[in-house]
Amino acid sequence: MSGDVTITGFGIRTAFGTGADALRRGVFAGIPAFRPTTRFDTGPYRTPMAAAAPDGPDAVEDWALRHALARCGAEALAMAGLGPGTEAAVLLGVAGDHTSVTRYWRSRPEEAAAVSTRGPGTDAGRTAERAGERAGGVVPNGVAGEGVARNADVVSGRAAGEGAGRKADVVPNGVAGDGVARKADMVPGEDAGRTGGVVPNGVAGEGVARNADVVLNGAGGEDTGRNAGVVLTGGPGAEPGGVAARFADAVPARLAELLAGHLGLTGPRLTFTNACVASAAAIIHACRLISSGRIDVAVCAGGYLVEEETFGKFDSGRALSRDGMVRPFSADRSGLLLGDGVAVVVLESAEHARRRGARPLASVLGWGAATDAHHIAQPHPEGAGLAQATRQALRLAGDPDGAALGYVNAHGTGTRYNDGAETRGLRAALAERAGSIPVSSTKSTTGHLLEAAGIVEFVITMLALTDGVLPPTAGFTRPDPECDLDYVPNRPRRADPRRALTINAAFGGANTALVLERP
Repeated sequence: MSGDVTITGFGIRTAFGTGADALRRGVFAGIPAFRPTTRFDTGPYRTPMAAAAPDGPDAVEDWALRHALARCGAEALAMAGLGPGTEAAVLLGVAGDHTSVTRYWRSRPEEAAAVSTRGPGTDAGRTAERAGERAGGVVPNGVAGEGVARNADVVSGRAAGEGAGRKADVVPNGVAGDGVARKADMVPGEDAGRTGGVVPNGVAGEGVARNADVVLNGAGGEDTGRNAGVVLTGGPGAEPGGVAARFADAVPARLAELLAGHLGLTGPRLTFTNACVASAAAIIHACRLISSGRIDVAVCAGGYLVEEETFGKFDSGRALSRDGMVRPFSADRSGLLLGDGVAVVVLESAEHARRRGARPLASVLGWGAATDAHHIAQPHPEGAGLAQATRQALRLAGDPDGAALGYVNAHGTGTRYNDGAETRGLRAALAERAGSIPVSSTKSTTGHLLEAAGIVEFVITMLALTDGVLPPTAGFTRPDPECDLDYVPNRPRRADPRRALTINAAFGGANTALVLERP
């Protein structure tokens, strides 16, 4: 049993507002936050509903993800009694803020259509190549043939066919044919970037990134970024206020650097992009670093704000609820809805917190992570990976049977595939205890927060322990025979749990579990 990781501060924002009281008024009261979103035109989609804050496009721009993370981070540090200059690791779960990318392509409908909607073929590839050059080398969701992205610097979707990415050194999510990224993908150091594609945190001499496609934090000497397609910050190659600057927040690692810089924190920075377990994975990694004695303080964060690109993808996958509600574990559940979520928590070693007189809010006793790799999008039908992660966390907490658990905050997406599999996974991990432990899904009120789900639900679980109130599963109508646990339907429940479990799952079969205990 580790028992040496404590929570000393947090900051949080959801569609209900900022802070714990907003959660108490919404999540803990069982009031869903779903409403038609006005951030973008929802006319082309099957539903306009999301758990998004009632702010128009201008306010959303002001509450860009970087600003939301910084504000929540400042609140977390203030609660913990820490400030600028603190030596703390920053671990962030995020996929980036793609709002500016979407707006860019919306302003160029002909090029966007050529890049993202035309099928394989030479003509589409040539159009994509021209679009990539005009756009400073960013070809999102490119699906095209020969010649795609030969001179494009970043291919952010799929590029198929011969020659895709011959001069594109960064091809995230690239599914391409012959010749993808023939140049080196990462060549840091002096003269890095002459043939290398990525120069992270580039601080180097003459010639750095002359032909590099992406310089993440370029601050170099002569000729730095002369031919770099995208110079995200600083350096002679930067274009203040230009296309590259507007795209900067779409790079997840960039947001971690911005957060650490804004808060004045020193220490390592790590970014996790593994979908709906990203911020939970950040917390788990921080716990490992603290419990092993490698660091004393970690600032963990996660964020997602509803935006059109992801909304459109989930809509096209028919994953969004048809009736404007999320009904986890209910027989008539029909899908998920997205929601705003940003949270930051401060984790410390218990000894470090004691030395400086910090008040522990709760402790993290156990953690587990497992990947069953059953399917790219569907969970293992028996919840195998989730059960394995849960067992790991319980063993580390010194409670392999879950005898001390008083509450489980479930992943509970409200989809047909997830909820039955999750129920079976909990039964496998908790055996005869499963039926007697209250389980609820707070996505029924907050919506699915994607990369931020783990950390927001971590905070909600902590509040359930400290407040003695279990948040309900809202929207529950009638039982489903394959979902046969106590789901705390529709109304909050007074309780006195000392320990609680929070679990999350993600595409690719990734699963996480965390065990918390109140002081």
